[in-house]
Amino acid sequence: MAKGRLRRRLAAIEQDLTTQPDSRLVDILRIPEPFISPTQRIIRRVIYATLALAAAVLIVYFDRDGYRDVQDNQLSFLDCLYYATVSLSTTGYGDITPFTPEARLINVLVITPLRVAFLIVLIGTTVETLTSQSRAALKIQRWRSRVRNHTVVIGYGTKGRTAVAAMVGDEVAPADIVVVDENAGALERARSAGLVTVHGDATKADILRLASAQHAKSIIVATDDDASAVLVTLTARELAPKAKIIAAARESDNQHLLKQSGADSTVVSSETAGRLLGIATQTPSVVQIMEDLLTPDAGFAIAEREVTPKEVGGSPRHLHDIVLGVVRGGELLRVDSPEVDTVESGDRLLYIRNADAE
Repeated sequence: MAKGRLRRRLAAIEQDLTTQPDSRLVDILRIPEPFISPTQRIIRRVIYATLALAAAVLIVYFDRDGYRDVQDNQLSFLDCLYYATVSLSTTGYGDITPFTPEARLINVLVITPLRVAFLIVLIGTTVETLTSQSRAALKIQRWRSRVRNHTVVIGYGTKGRTAVAAMVGDEVAPADIVVVDENAGALERARSAGLVTVHGDATKADILRLASAQHAKSIIVATDDDASAVLVTLTARELAPKAKIIAAARESDNQHLLKQSGADSTVVSSETAGRLLGIATQTPSVVQIMEDLLTPDAGFAIAEREVTPKEVGGSPRHLHDIVLGVVRGGELLRVDSPEVDTVESGDRLLYIRNADAE
């Protein structure tokens, strides 16, 4: 009953941004673009202008019988080049003119569009500034229609950044990660890392829809307070019933609330840090090993893989890799559990890999 009332209140107060035109979303949803140096931009524009000029020269040359100069002479190739140059640059001295209906029609239908394209290339910086919002809106439209099976990270503070770094270190493409946050500085750091960003309050369903949470494979809730985490988890679960939701809680007392709201797994950040601090007072080397295992791109790391056909029927304790557990039917079993004396087809192994050896 409480969940139902909360959902109805959310639906009543929120404005669904996903129904707005894509041009209205440019300041909210940001998709990173590859860096292109100014020199490359200038070279590209020069090439485009040269191609437009070459096309105009060829068109005039092939239709040169329809043109005459002031001396009523037929045009040479140099004359065609001259005419195309002054025409595209809108100088137009009038010493060469089309006089046949065919030449004039071609001039209207072909030379004039080339002239416009030539001018657009010449003033490309101004045009690019004027059209940047339209291009961004078109990019947003394409991205929203194609994005599937990605990961949404809600909150790009210390927990969110570390989670993203772990995923990227585990060979997840930055383009497959979407960050949702209200902090402009955090979103700027996320964009500099090549991540898609959404600016807004993740407790609102329309903001999560902009991040395509309904099509996400997994959702990480890394907000700064537990109350927001519970509300975000509830909203995310309603939007994405099949997504895997991992939520961070500051206090263990709130862990059950996250589970009731729909989180598949939870991590208690304060207690985990406290345990490591306590262990470090007696055995600091254990903490170093734990940190090493949690860093996927260096040293040892915890990973998961499918069982190979040669390993089926064998004991997980006698494999080449150091196996910590076996995932069978979506359930994690410890390696010393009687149920996993032998490895079965379809099992997945949770093991320790050497990242430096790969």
